[in-house]
Amino acid sequence: MTPQPPENRDKDAGPWSDLGRPPLNATALRRALVRPGSLWTSLDVVAATGSTNSDLAARAAKGETEGAVLVAEEQSAGRGRLDRTWSAPPRSGLFFSVYLTPRASAERWGWLPLLAGVATAGALSRTAGVDTALKWPNDLLVTSDDSDALRPGGTLTERKVGGILAERAGPGVVIGIGLNVSLTAAELPVPTAGSLALAGATTTDRDPLLRAVLRSLEQWYGAWQSADGDSTTSRLQEAYAAGCATLGRTVRAELPGDTALTGEAVAIDADGRLVLATPNGVQQPVAAGDIVHLRPAQEA
Repeated sequence: MTPQPPENRDKDAGPWSDLGRPPLNATALRRALVRPGSLWTSLDVVAATGSTNSDLAARAAKGETEGAVLVAEEQSAGRGRLDRTWSAPPRSGLFFSVYLTPRASAERWGWLPLLAGVATAGALSRTAGVDTALKWPNDLLVTSDDSDALRPGGTLTERKVGGILAERAGPGVVIGIGLNVSLTAAELPVPTAGSLALAGATTTDRDPLLRAVLRSLEQWYGAWQSADGDSTTSRLQEAYAAGCATLGRTVRAELPGDTALTGEAVAIDADGRLVLATPNGVQQPVAAGDIVHLRPAQEA
């Protein structure tokens, strides 16, 4: 990305801003996304917060309307599943939450984080030119050259570039999405992390990336709503399975109480559960809420 000249810098950015990571243009984002007939009813960009999910959940408890979007340039207490932390340098990624109040029965709301994964992966593939895969239940993967990530050998490796967290809030659901966009190899928080930049993205401009993800999310959510939350009719189940890198692999699902289940991941069922074919010939579904970790069997 070409650094912006000082005269184009956000006036509130301060003299020590990273010019290679310009701020999001909240006005332009609202103009493009918050329109009559759109799902998105408001869009706020804040310089920093602890967690966009927590902030938006608090607003939902006070009567927030569906379609609110909250974006942070930096999160100090971003969370993943089971309260795992998520951190990144300011303006190096997209950290945002949306508030939805589905008409579908609550039993089908478990599909919402998977829906967000399908929408995000498709948007990134189209807009950034990066093949993005889904790791069940809530991770986004890209392929990076290990030599770029400070590992010897230069082999291609799947790396986590993003995560999704859905939480009940008020009468609806807050869905948080975190994406590593321009992180360098030296900035990666853990060895298994990656970024769009390291995966060879054609753009790391966060404005069009955010617009693309929100438009894709609106499209998929609309189709799912029209189908009353049915994952088959909306083709969500089909789309998730097509993009899921977990399927076809032998994995170990670590469960509460120090128990585990090992088997080949063979399907995503109509409830969004991962179906494992175990060595004793049983096909056992596991739900996202039932697992502590899901790992390749050889790493267990």
